[in-house]
Parts: sequence; structure tokens; C-alpha cells
Amino acid sequence: MKTITAVLESEKQIEQAVSTFKDTFNVLRSEISRFIVGQEDIIENVLTAVIAGGHVLLEGVPGLGKTALVNTVAQALNLDFKRIQFTPDLLPADLLGTNILLERNGSKEFVFQRGPVFTNVLLADEINRATPKTQSALLETMQEKTVTVANTTHRLDLPYFVLATQNPLEMDGTYPLPEAQLDRFFFKLQVKMPDHEHFADILERTTGLHTPEIKPVTDGGTVLEMGMTARQVPVAEPVRDFMIKLVLGTHPERETASAEVKQFVRYGASPRAAQTILLGARIRALLDGRFHVSREDVVAIAVPAMRHRLILSFEGQTEGISTDEIITDIIKAAR
Repeated sequence: MKTITAVLESEKQIEQAVSTFKDTFNVLRSEISRFIVGQEDIIENVLTAVIAGGHVLLEGVPGLGKTALVNTVAQALNLDFKRIQFTPDLLPADLLGTNILLERNGSKEFVFQRGPVFTNVLLADEINRATPKTQSALLETMQEKTVTVANTTHRLDLPYFVLATQNPLEMDGTYPLPEAQLDRFFFKLQVKMPDHEHFADILERTTGLHTPEIKPVTDGGTVLEMGMTARQVPVAEPVRDFMIKLVLGTHPERETASAEVKQFVRYGASPRAAQTILLGARIRALLDGRFHVSREDVVAIAVPAMRHRLILSFEGQTEGISTDEIITDIIKAAR
């Protein structure tokens, strides 16, 4: 992919940037789909988050291919990949690294031993099985892309993103993710069971003598370039105001909040949710061949961007209210 970090000004530059972005994205999506079957929306949203520089929380029962998806994305992007199995006895030092005492040339000195977070693609498998202390060790890496140990800050290589998985059914030995950490995930995606046709394709591709070999089709530099292109897509004031209205509509303390929000929501979506929607909508516009954001782009991104950022009240939890339903109702009212 050509370097396109310069400001796009002429119509020809814009057309070329949009075409290059769309072609590269489609090649990536096609390569990943050679192995991951029946999860087109999940693949598109994961790639959207990666290009935007965000992290993804994948929720689904075991066996749906969440780990395989992350591994396949890393291969297609030709990025360094590490997997951490989160368990209750996992310690922060097991993630970040620690200083160890070594003897060199007759003298002893502390040397920092890097942990598995020093990678490009980090799979945090079953992240909700670790204690809150260990989960919180990822807060700095997810936000600042740095690791601080013993008052020394180490920078992570870019691009860097965390793809975490959690099982919604497993309650024994699990800990809810802290709200501050949930807010750092760009998207929360729900991985569903495949339908009959896709089920047959999965069996065909995974139980035979030969499985599809995923080839690297791009690299980290290209991903960063695509993110810079997306950030230049303009947003008209009415579309921006519509997006802000959606986010503010999740806050129960506002007079304009719906009765449902006031009754079932304790805290609404943060400003980070608006940033997520804006970046995701810009990428979606480019995928549609446009260099401007529409309301439809905002609507398409709103649910995965906000479903994990709404904190339900006790009544909302006991009633089994879905944050997806609340967000969908807010969108309908705003339109």
C-alpha cells in the first residue's frame, strides 16, 4: 500500500486513497474468510477495530472459533502474535514482565525480562477468569501502549491491539471485567453459532486432510497507514450531532433520556464511545467507497461500540434487560 499519511486534498488523491483502502481491506477480509466461515460481520468489525487502533472483546460459548479467528487475523496481517491463557493464579508480572538479577562481567545488575504483552497481537484468552488485579495490569498497555515496571516505562511496538475472549456461560472462577477496562475495548462482539450451511463448510475445512493455509497479505505499516486515511474522512455537523445525541441518550440523569433509560441504566456510555463510533463510521464509509460519513454508518457502529459501556441498574440486571435493546430504541427515537 502506498504511503498516504499526507493530508488528502485533491479529488484525485481522495479517490485513490478510498480505492486503495477498500481494496486492501477486502483482500484481508477474503484471506481470513478462507479459514473462518460464517462470521463475516465479526471479521469486518475486528478489522475495523484493528485499523482504528482499538481492542476487541469477543464473547461466545466455547468452540465457536474465537481463538482461531485471532490467530488467523495475526497471520494475514503478518504480525507478531502471542496468546495468554488467563487463570485465577495469573499474576501481573506474568503479563508485563519483571526485573531479574543477572551477573555480567563480575557485577550484578537488574535486567528487564519482557512479558508476553510485548507483541503486536495479544490474545487474552478467557480474560474474565483472571483476578481484577491481573486484569487491571492491561489498562496501561491498552490505553497508552506502554508498560511501566519499577518506575521505568517501556514502549510497545505498533500496531498493538488486544483481542480478548470470554465465555458468557461460565460463572465459576470468573471475575467481572472492571468498568474502566471494558471502556478501553473498541468493540464488544458477540460470536454466534453458525447456521446449517456454514456448519457444513466448517466441518469440510477443519476435519479433512488439508486445512486452508493463511498467507500474509499486508503488514503493520499498512494497517497504520489505513488508520491515518480513515481519520481524514470528514463528518458533517448534522451527522456528528446525531452521533452525540445517541451517546447522550444513554445517560439517565439527562432530562431528554427515555423512561427506559432512566429506569434500567445506571451509567451511560462515555466520551470514548463517541470516539469509537466516529472512527468506526469513518472506516465503514471508506468500505462503501465514500469519503464522507452518513447517519447509516453511525447506526451500524453504535451497538457494538456501546453495548459494553452501558452499566445497567440493579433493576435492569434483575429484569434481564439487554443493552442492545436499549441502544436500538435510542437509535429509533433519534431518527
